[in-house]
Amino acid sequence: MEALNAIQQGAASKPIFSKDSAVTFVVLGASGDLAKKKIFPALCNLFEKKILPPACKIIGYARSSMTVSQLAGKSNPFMKQKNTSVLDDFWKRVSYVAGTYDSPDGFIKLNKAIRDIEKNATGEKRFRLFYLALPPAVFIPVCTQLKENCWIESRSKRSKSHKHNGECRVIIEKPFGHDLDSSNELSEAITKLFKEHEIYRIDHYLGKEMVLNLMILRFGNELFRSVWNRDRISAVVITFKEPFGTYGRGGYFDTNGIIRDVMQNHLLQILSLMAMERPVSTDASDIRDEKVKVLRYIEPLKLDDVIIGQYTGNPDGKTDDSKLGYKDDPGVAKGSKTATYACAILRINNDRWSGVPIIMKCGKALNERKAEIRIQFKDAPSNMFGARCQRNELVMRVQPQEAVYCKMNVKSPGMSFDAEESELNLSYHDRYEELDLPDAYERLILDFILGSQTNFVRTDELAEAWRIFTPLLHKLDAGEKDPVEYQYGSRGPAEADEFVKNAGYNYSSTYQWKKK
Repeated sequence: MEALNAIQQGAASKPIFSKDSAVTFVVLGASGDLAKKKIFPALCNLFEKKILPPACKIIGYARSSMTVSQLAGKSNPFMKQKNTSVLDDFWKRVSYVAGTYDSPDGFIKLNKAIRDIEKNATGEKRFRLFYLALPPAVFIPVCTQLKENCWIESRSKRSKSHKHNGECRVIIEKPFGHDLDSSNELSEAITKLFKEHEIYRIDHYLGKEMVLNLMILRFGNELFRSVWNRDRISAVVITFKEPFGTYGRGGYFDTNGIIRDVMQNHLLQILSLMAMERPVSTDASDIRDEKVKVLRYIEPLKLDDVIIGQYTGNPDGKTDDSKLGYKDDPGVAKGSKTATYACAILRINNDRWSGVPIIMKCGKALNERKAEIRIQFKDAPSNMFGARCQRNELVMRVQPQEAVYCKMNVKSPGMSFDAEESELNLSYHDRYEELDLPDAYERLILDFILGSQTNFVRTDELAEAWRIFTPLLHKLDAGEKDPVEYQYGSRGPAEADEFVKNAGYNYSSTYQWKKK
């Protein structure tokens, strides 16, 4: 309880839980991959760190008929804990209810299971927290059933009944629609059922350590305040790379593509935090207001604003997967033009960023795993050292090996007077050797439990994101632009390098990041 109290005091003006509070965390879709790989492991980590509320109980809900022991058997291989007593104690907190997603019977059973838990709690207030680890097709029927059969509301002066003596919240996983119209339709249906403060749209990238660090880095250091603008910055590059393909999930990926899967959500969230103005406070509404404002300055993307690519097999690949191209997956349509790589240039038409290209790059089957934000500054005026000095860059490495480093020019050691590139480096795993950084899901689930919406996506923010990308996506869906082929394991299409260079980013191959 001490650990939870410390976090509550840091997150809110007053704690929302007492040691007797009845807290029920329901995982809907408990038998699925997301639940076993991410949600239950995150909950177990919070339990082991004594951050879960003491009276918190967990209920798994899914269509499958299974026992808690079977659920544990599916999830335990993904747990970090090696101590079986910790796992045993965690699973003692878990129960399971089987039921469908579109009829009331299962949700009536679920409500009874929750009420049985609440009967044993002595605290006055009750908290019911629902995590929808489910496909979008069942969001609305599940939310409808939750509202009708499992929801309780905060007690008001006009209502003193037992029914109005608690709080409910719901987490919804992406994708939040397929385009602007479908997203608006989904949002309209959900906001008719729940209030905005009860809805938590999760984008796990907002729980990444270096993404969370963006605000403090920007607004907590005077060093960057005067240079974070178009007068000093030449270009911004936000990159997401994965070294594996889509084989085995090609059927899902072929209906979405890399832009919907990564760029429209993960990368745009990073952009908004990087580019927004200083919020009035760290309150969730103030931060999200500024994120929405900067998104409104971005014009919808056009076909000329992007290069798209699709990977082919590498005959010399070291793995079976690397020898297969995207269209070799039997789940992918023959002749598919779905992009597995995209490079887009966005423009923010405000006083701070006008004229600065914001370059987003993301792709599958590339040469490395990497996610980063790269701020490239302009050339030094009247450079007396000529081409020997490269542009300064501030790099925030999101994954792997979280780091913040600044590329700068220094004298080459020794007798010469040549310049070479080096760095000022904060590598998290060197600076904080004993630190066990929490997983993004662990952090966001804790925010959800505490009622903090800062790192979740608001309705108007979601609408702005889709406004920017929907016109482009519709043209790509109609086949109006062909993807450029690139080989599995490469850096991506060569055309993208020229595209980025023409936009104003100067790529230098002289610098090498030295891993320890």
